[in-house]
Amino acid sequence: MSASPRQFSIAVFDQIARLGKAVASPQRLRLLEVLSQGPRTVETLAAEIGLSVANASQHLQILRAARLLQTEKAGLHVTYSLADPLVVDLLGLLRRLAERRLTELDAIVRDFFADRSDMEPVDLDTLCTRAHRGEVSVIDVRPTAEFAAGHIPGALSVPLAELDRRLAELPKDREIVAYCRGPYCVMAVQAVEALRARGFRARRCDSSIHDWRSRGLSVAVGGSE
Repeated sequence: MSASPRQFSIAVFDQIARLGKAVASPQRLRLLEVLSQGPRTVETLAAEIGLSVANASQHLQILRAARLLQTEKAGLHVTYSLADPLVVDLLGLLRRLAERRLTELDAIVRDFFADRSDMEPVDLDTLCTRAHRGEVSVIDVRPTAEFAAGHIPGALSVPLAELDRRLAELPKDREIVAYCRGPYCVMAVQAVEALRARGFRARRCDSSIHDWRSRGLSVAVGGSE
């Protein structure tokens, strides 16, 4: 016997609610953000997020059960990746809705930047124009694997952990713009603070490679610059 209209509606929204339940955790959202930059093993994810391997694995299993992630096993290691490009869109929509509706989020951001009033970011349009004119040097301070998966054309890969030892590669005669994973990733903030302390003119861009791609702009892959 076929379901009634009401039973059908409940069954449909019950399935959709699986996605909401899966992302209803700050740690799982952080895991998805990192995985939006490229595949990772459980061990690498745990280290990046600051969780135990067992805890990270539990969160990943929940995301996989909701079909948001897929896995590939090589020997003893399991690599996780996003199951669909729409997961990136979901993260972006959640972020933008939170920015529009949650005053608490705005307060957290304002508090973090209270002592960083000179950290006004370069918007994506301005960065695109100035980079095209050769007025700025763009550095990508994400890990090298993320850079290789996709980066702004012409950007130099300078992971935050390598910044100090690679200062000689950076120009002092023009401004440096650092970018990372997006507005709530602080790697670019830390890079700009470190560069300014060493006499460089530096600013941050708070857009991600996904924002760049969504504008229809070309994305480079592989290489170091």
